[in-house]
Amino acid sequence: MTKSLKNILKWLIITLFIVGSFYWVFKDIDFLKLKTSLLSANYFYVFLPIPIILFSHWVRAYRWKTMLNPIVKVSSVWNLFSAVMIGYAVNTIIPRGGEFVRPFVTSKKEKISYSSTFATIILERVIDVVTLIIIFGITFALLSNKIIKILPDNINPNQLIIITLLIVVIALLNLYPPFVNFLLKYTVKPFSKTLYEKLLGIIEKFKKGLAIVKEPSLYLKLTFESFLIWFLYSLPLYILFFAFDFQETLHLGLIDATMLVIVAGISVTISPTPNGAGVYQIFVPQAMVKLYGLNPEIALAYSILAWAISTLTQFIVGMMFFYKEGLTSFTPDRNLETISD
Repeated sequence: MTKSLKNILKWLIITLFIVGSFYWVFKDIDFLKLKTSLLSANYFYVFLPIPIILFSHWVRAYRWKTMLNPIVKVSSVWNLFSAVMIGYAVNTIIPRGGEFVRPFVTSKKEKISYSSTFATIILERVIDVVTLIIIFGITFALLSNKIIKILPDNINPNQLIIITLLIVVIALLNLYPPFVNFLLKYTVKPFSKTLYEKLLGIIEKFKKGLAIVKEPSLYLKLTFESFLIWFLYSLPLYILFFAFDFQETLHLGLIDATMLVIVAGISVTISPTPNGAGVYQIFVPQAMVKLYGLNPEIALAYSILAWAISTLTQFIVGMMFFYKEGLTSFTPDRNLETISD
């Protein structure tokens, strides 16, 4: 199968998934009620979170600097923020494409290898998952009666937590270098020693990207930055509550917004669509209907505005940085792998 045919097939599947998702979202919706909910929203509270959204991405860039410090002294957080926003802009077009673009941009600007930089992205995702599990545990303790309502009847909440922890453990094991070396030795080396040695070289650079694991002195700082990121993710959803009349009666708090962040995070993670389009609009409204008894049209209106303001902010600011950096391609330069760390 040619590369162009693979791309056509990939985008066909993504398009079909988006169409199917939005069909599922809108099939039982009263469009007049949805229109009324969208038009009656207080847009002051819709746009108010934009600076907070941008600040959350700045904190993510700052945490990335903490992770990169054991490898190289980054010249500017601004450079990392630029890469983060470009990555998010790409995610709004190409599902998870930003995960590869972000280290590409940074490796060029800071003159470090792509493999080492990409390794910090992998570690960042592991830290995000662990942090989210801890936040879910706290949220579950505070909203257990409500959360049980949104789980399938045959799933025990305690089993769900245990399964999630097992997934994290498996992910950590797969990042454990000796395990990877062992795997390559018995799967690749017997067939191609050249490829085996080349992969080992890449892994060595990759291991440098995980250097912060050997810096316990940075753990506290990294923990604070990680929880701050998720707090800043929750705050815009909390502010958006006030754009709708239901807040006057339900008086939803920050912990409720945190629950929606968890649901949104899961939807974006499992979605094969750009920035979780479609899947986000399925998960978040259903959670709001089951948790708070909202009618589907108001819940959908909330999710549309929450997703749209975040996505548009990421796309617009990210593309501004894209043009500022003078980028013309997202393909990593092979010469970057020869740069010494």
